[in-house]
Amino acid sequence: MQAELIAGALGAEIKGISLKDSSPENWKQINELMLEHKVLFFRDQNISPIEQINLAKRFGPLEKHVYVKGLDEYPEILRIKKGASEKHQWGETWHTDVSYNTNPTKVIILRSRKIPPVGGDTMFSNMQLAYETLDVDIKKKINGKKAIHSSLGASAFVDKYEEMEGNGNLDEYSNSHPIVRTHPETGKKILYVNSMYTKKIIGIEKNESDEILKEIFLHQERLDFTCRFKWTENAVALWDNRCTLHQGLTDFFPGRGLGHERIMDRIAIEGERPS
Repeated sequence: MQAELIAGALGAEIKGISLKDSSPENWKQINELMLEHKVLFFRDQNISPIEQINLAKRFGPLEKHVYVKGLDEYPEILRIKKGASEKHQWGETWHTDVSYNTNPTKVIILRSRKIPPVGGDTMFSNMQLAYETLDVDIKKKINGKKAIHSSLGASAFVDKYEEMEGNGNLDEYSNSHPIVRTHPETGKKILYVNSMYTKKIIGIEKNESDEILKEIFLHQERLDFTCRFKWTENAVALWDNRCTLHQGLTDFFPGRGLGHERIMDRIAIEGERPS
């Protein structure tokens, strides 16, 4: 097994391994590499849905999305699909998956099924590094504070996406989490907010909260915290959702003369309550 770095901040492409093998020995190596690099990329992995599920189960209980319907035969798998005529795709702004849940996602395993000939890359950002480099005055202001994360209901997930199918749930989910959480496996401090779901810092007036969060969001998006993955068919990205942000780039839409489909299969593993 070989790990080749793809950026200085995070991310490694792993070679010399088959994800069809979800043995404890293989999983242990993958988990150690994930904790080190935060996001791993594997190419030429023609794994079946069952093989993807078997690997995911090594990390813990599988998560069902509160709004999006899974595959009929494999409800644990969400098929993320952008149609050729659509201008937007699911997950196209910086976020940490389901941070509005009581126990947000631990790990995500995303497998490409159909990719556009150009565009559609995914970007990741290192939130351990974002915290370590955060302005000292902001660190003091957020020390010990929690923030509210809200899902804002199902419309944010499926209404504007023609090819995505909801599961009928329309409820809004909201939870408060520490702005700075501690990674349960590495013990490192992580900046745990994101512009998609984090709405307000508890115990601070809204205007001041908005200003602090705006500064933090801009800081999180610094390019020197990021890596970028160009998808190929049958590629797999596996990342630690606890200490990263990610976004899918929608730069392959009809208005640019690049109307193409993009189809990905996503499995999420349930995490622990941030602390």
